[in-house]
Amino acid sequence: MMSSSGLPQLLSRPYKYLRLEWTSELGLLRVRTCVKPIQCYSLAGLTEMQRVLDDIAENPGLVRHLVLSSDVTGVFNFGGDLALFVLLVRAQDIDSLKMYGRRCIDLVWWLEHAAQRGVHTSVLVQGDTLGGGLESVLPFHKVVFERSAQAGFPEVLFNLFPGMGAWPLTIRKAGFAVAKDMILSGRLFTAEQLLRRSLVDAVVEDGEGEAAILDIVRSIDPRLRGTLAALHAQRMVAPIGYESLLAVVELWADTALTLTTRDLRLMERLARAQVRKAGGAEEGAVEEIKRIELDTAWGELRSGNTAWGEERGTGLTAWGALND
Repeated sequence: MMSSSGLPQLLSRPYKYLRLEWTSELGLLRVRTCVKPIQCYSLAGLTEMQRVLDDIAENPGLVRHLVLSSDVTGVFNFGGDLALFVLLVRAQDIDSLKMYGRRCIDLVWWLEHAAQRGVHTSVLVQGDTLGGGLESVLPFHKVVFERSAQAGFPEVLFNLFPGMGAWPLTIRKAGFAVAKDMILSGRLFTAEQLLRRSLVDAVVEDGEGEAAILDIVRSIDPRLRGTLAALHAQRMVAPIGYESLLAVVELWADTALTLTTRDLRLMERLARAQVRKAGGAEEGAVEEIKRIELDTAWGELRSGNTAWGEERGTGLTAWGALND
């Protein structure tokens, strides 16, 4: 049996945005996130998550299963820190934008190599997850969504793109055509749609996610060594390189500096909507994205641009693809 000498250090750190739970029987570490005031990947939240991963790596054999979920009702993660992005773009601070991106891909890189560290990873999505939030679940070995959860890459709506792994991770799981459609459309997708696109491994009814995750962990644990070896082999035959992740971050930061005043205002709209949702409001960023798409649709229709309508169907159903 593995020594638990590293466990006190792992569990006793004074985290502000994470809540850790330990199940010794399964070597299971549960990490629940709660970032204030917005459930997103803030720099402080990224730092705390990296500290957890570093602790796991420094105590090999202690953690066999890592499970990530959210402590915020109705939200898994809104992704990038939009308010911070706006500040950095207005200051033309490209170094800080690149630093933020590198922090994100460092987490992706750790998760990419979790099997080599002897750790099986699972993520439970209960609620909305956007942009970097969706990017962050894709490296996990098992992805479980509750039925009401929605997800997508809305960045194109404000002339940006998801730059921390969305392209290679989505292509590997679902193929180039799906990745292109999801990233370039800015659309939102239901849990069932993501399941059909192979981005989600299981969809369960609302409220049943916790039990489903525990069932997954219990079913994998007796065959953990073989499962991890197979997952390691999968990464070997379909590798994602750190240098390519870093190159995309550089492009993402360069692109961010070209955002217009209109683009930044749209980002601010989404950031305000995220705050409302985090404060317990019924509506949040998902509804704001739908309004932005409708505003765009009406603007294009008024300007006589019929190509948009031909591509999407009609201006009024820009986000009606939720029904496909």
